[in-house]
Amino acid sequence: MTERFTITTPIYYPNDRLHIGHAYTTVAADAIARFHRLRGEDVFFVTGTDEHGQKIEDRAGKVGKTPIAYVDEIVSDIRELWQTLGISNDDFIRTTEPRHERVVQEVFRRLEAKGDLYLSQYEGWYCTPCESFWVEGKLVDGNCPTCGGPVARLNEESYFFRLSRYAEPLLQHIESNPEFIQPVSRRNEMIQFIRQGLEDLSVSRTSFRWGIPLPQDPRHIAYVWVDALTNYITACGYLQDPERFSRYWPADVHLVGKEIVRFHAVIWPALLLSLDLPLPKVVYGHGWLLLGEQKMSKSKGNVIDPRQLVRRYGRDAVRYYLLREVPFGADGNYTEDALILRTNVDLANDLGNLLSRTTAMIERFTGGVIPSPASSSLRGQAEETVRRVEERLARLQVSDAVAAVFELVKRANKFIEEEAPWQLHRSGDPRLADVLYDLAESLRITAVLLKPFLLEAPNAIYRQLGLGDAEGARLADAAWGGLASGTKVERGEPIFPRIETEREAEETPAAPASAAPAKAKAEATAPTPVDAGTITIDEFQRLDLRVGTILEASRVKGADRLLELKVDLGEGEPRTVVSGIAEYYEPQALAGTQIVLVANLQPAKIRGVVSHGMILAGKTADTLQIVSPRQPLPAGTKIK
Repeated sequence: MTERFTITTPIYYPNDRLHIGHAYTTVAADAIARFHRLRGEDVFFVTGTDEHGQKIEDRAGKVGKTPIAYVDEIVSDIRELWQTLGISNDDFIRTTEPRHERVVQEVFRRLEAKGDLYLSQYEGWYCTPCESFWVEGKLVDGNCPTCGGPVARLNEESYFFRLSRYAEPLLQHIESNPEFIQPVSRRNEMIQFIRQGLEDLSVSRTSFRWGIPLPQDPRHIAYVWVDALTNYITACGYLQDPERFSRYWPADVHLVGKEIVRFHAVIWPALLLSLDLPLPKVVYGHGWLLLGEQKMSKSKGNVIDPRQLVRRYGRDAVRYYLLREVPFGADGNYTEDALILRTNVDLANDLGNLLSRTTAMIERFTGGVIPSPASSSLRGQAEETVRRVEERLARLQVSDAVAAVFELVKRANKFIEEEAPWQLHRSGDPRLADVLYDLAESLRITAVLLKPFLLEAPNAIYRQLGLGDAEGARLADAAWGGLASGTKVERGEPIFPRIETEREAEETPAAPASAAPAKAKAEATAPTPVDAGTITIDEFQRLDLRVGTILEASRVKGADRLLELKVDLGEGEPRTVVSGIAEYYEPQALAGTQIVLVANLQPAKIRGVVSHGMILAGKTADTLQIVSPRQPLPAGTKIK
């Protein structure tokens, strides 16, 4: 029988448009769901919206709309956002749907029948934005301990759930199932919270009407935590589709932000225990994506719209940044510069350039055909990478899994420099076939492993390797040797064009030693250069600096500052490089000049000419000098 896997996101509150922090949660859940599909499992992935409550009722009234008309518009926007980000959810549940109302009302009947529901009077402090009740001792400087906002004194009749009854059963479950609450820091917080004593929970309201009426007392509406949390079993078919429910419940993972772990790891399990239903296997409370030092919040207005980022940089770049930048479970700071740097360094320079160089060498050296290898040097690393990705995603270490894939990419790039295929070709060394096959097969396996994380790049890699697309690929296809010798590669455009700065490329193409950081364009932003202080040896080794010999030079039509150079790097065919040195050098004087070239820079089209590298030069206020070796060196010599 096919393994099954159920994962949920929190259901989002549609009082305003969602931001990049919400996207972070949902993209992570999507990556985990896609990984389990890649393994061939039957996946059920649920997201949705929590649409009731006083906050929605108040907001709708202020804009002259009914609550349902107000939320309909925002829910439509949320659905569109998930499509933009490529979210592959199997169900989208709304708490205003009739299927959910029926389940919530039956849940209240069963809680009452179990003796876990009673009518009493609530008196205490209430935070409307968080929809949370607080006793006096929990307030911080008289304000809500969660959002820091003001609270109001309430006194109203309410039904209460006997949460206190379940303190010991919850502690026993957490201690018997150490994986139930993750990461460990959240687990420890919840154990401490429960040991301090659980108070019975107010689960109904009478002071507003936007909600699900209780079947036994329609004067009351279901309060958020029973209404919202019950969505998970509604979506799985509870009380309405027994076959579906037995298949997909209990959930394998509830993925939530750390601020709502308490509700999912204490209140929700207690409700399930009362209903005699199995508990979810894992509640994972990830950290926040911060802006500066603050959590992003719709109420604070310090939010980033993910749609704008997708329009500027593309869906894969945004997904990659969200999944790679922040260690999963910890807090992380969002900056657009970091997104651009990740895109340029990891996606454009490392992955994109590896694909471009590999297919170019196969075209030049073996007629565009994947050669037949006699042995392999990268097979062990590739197989270890597959194992690491599986192991890390099984532990929900999403960012670590992505990093593991890119370790293989980095190793393949280093392998090119170690083996120098152009020299093997020149000398007729039969190891050329092994090297080129290793590179192409590593790229194919990388494409398979990237399928949970990136949506366009895996297909693009497959197409350029002559394999069609990667849609049907499964994790089993990441086994070494799946790329058939004789396959014809199909080189294409760079899969991740480097993001350029506001300063035109023609103004700084020679990489002067004291180039100042440039402000990013709004529509094609580029990173502020990496810290001008120290760098690590790993960062330095990403640069492929090589000696080249200029064979010929000519002016670029319509550009006073640009020269088009043909540079011999010992690869067989010369490289075309566009350089902004025309003010300082006459084209005819450059033939035979040796230069130092950044050889692994992502190709860029400058004034209609595709440039494959950047030469180094030193620039003062008055002059510019090309960096050259003091003594002639063979073309292609690595600078270390």
